[in-house]
Amino acid sequence: MRHFTVHHDGVTIPVSRQGRGRPLVLCPGLNSTQADLRELIELLRGDHDVVTFDLRGHGRTSAAGRYSFEGFLGDLGAVLAELGKRGLSAAPVLVGYSLGADLAVHHAAEHPGAVAELVLIDGANPVPEPFVTEDVLPEFRAMWADLAARQRAARGTARQVLLTAREMLDLNVEIDGIRSGILDRYGRIDRPITMIMSTAMAGDGGEGRAPRFNRNWRAGVDRLVREHPHIATTWLDADHGLVFSHAGRIASIIRGTDVTR
Repeated sequence: MRHFTVHHDGVTIPVSRQGRGRPLVLCPGLNSTQADLRELIELLRGDHDVVTFDLRGHGRTSAAGRYSFEGFLGDLGAVLAELGKRGLSAAPVLVGYSLGADLAVHHAAEHPGAVAELVLIDGANPVPEPFVTEDVLPEFRAMWADLAARQRAARGTARQVLLTAREMLDLNVEIDGIRSGILDRYGRIDRPITMIMSTAMAGDGGEGRAPRFNRNWRAGVDRLVREHPHIATTWLDADHGLVFSHAGRIASIIRGTDVTR
């Protein structure tokens, strides 16, 4: 394993590189770290030169004064720029999970030719309706308050997340807005795109708001592939934690060895 550090926008980003083969950059999502993605990384490093890092305020990357989509996008761009200086053998496969998928789409749209292809895991979905609406705000506030409280136990470890509940709420509202216009970004990408999506991103319960959220998730992907039928899509019988529960299947899809696809 090799390590180097990227300094960007007042943030220090430790980067790890391991394995041999085709270059691949893995971008975690909101509230996830490269330590959380260890199983997927181990599965990919046998035939990929895997580069991993954490977004600001996550894992071993330092905190920032504020958190925004543009700030996270800048982190990804800074890592890719440093890799370019270090002479990758080829343009990398860019894999993004959740928010990381949205960042991957925006980077690829703004930097033609910078990546070989995209693999988007349960994110970058042009959903027809926002998730964070007035009727669900109390539930989301409680959920993120509980998550922030639980994350305090991981402070000082490779799995730490420094964001407050309010910062998580604000980011999710911002991401809703960004996804409302992400179809235009897809239209600017001329590289192969693979999507790996969960059938029950909000859980498989038949009560509460989960069915509505899951329908919205499916409708977003249906909308995307109607406009861009070249995008390859695989649905996994899982919730939004598919990158942890189905790491083996996801690795097979990325390697192009998934026979059930």
